[in-house]
Amino acid sequence: MTGPVSDNATHEALRLFRAIYAEVRHHLQNIERRCGASGAQVWALALVSRQPGVRVTELADAMAIHPSTASNLLAKAEKGGLLRRERSQADQRVVKLYLTELGADTLAKAPEPVAGLLPDALARLPHDVLLRLSADLQLLATRMSVQEDAAGRPFSEL
Repeated sequence: MTGPVSDNATHEALRLFRAIYAEVRHHLQNIERRCGASGAQVWALALVSRQPGVRVTELADAMAIHPSTASNLLAKAEKGGLLRRERSQADQRVVKLYLTELGADTLAKAPEPVAGLLPDALARLPHDVLLRLSADLQLLATRMSVQEDAAGRPFSEL
């Protein structure tokens, strides 16, 4: 069906997308203002805090980002003194992550939710709703011919 009903539904969906995007952006700006680190860095710090010695690939999986993106993100955090990397004694290819004192102080300043508004809200949705939403967003992405390159990067880096 096309016409006024369809237009109203389109307008409501656009309004909601704008509101969600604005809230996410506001939260990320608040994190940067309070912590001096990006939202993605703070999320990474929170994950490392919860699981000291986490591997880079595990962190990338937890954040739903590409491992090379995680590695770049972590390089910036390490350069800023927020975390340190240690090579495993058993396997030199394995790099484990640990918070520094500055990283812990930075994380303590972060507003909740430290993972970000959108990941937090998605995690709290009932599973069936999340599956439906994912399928609907996949259809929308297909209709828009969305490029997947942005899909593996955190919001604060878009």
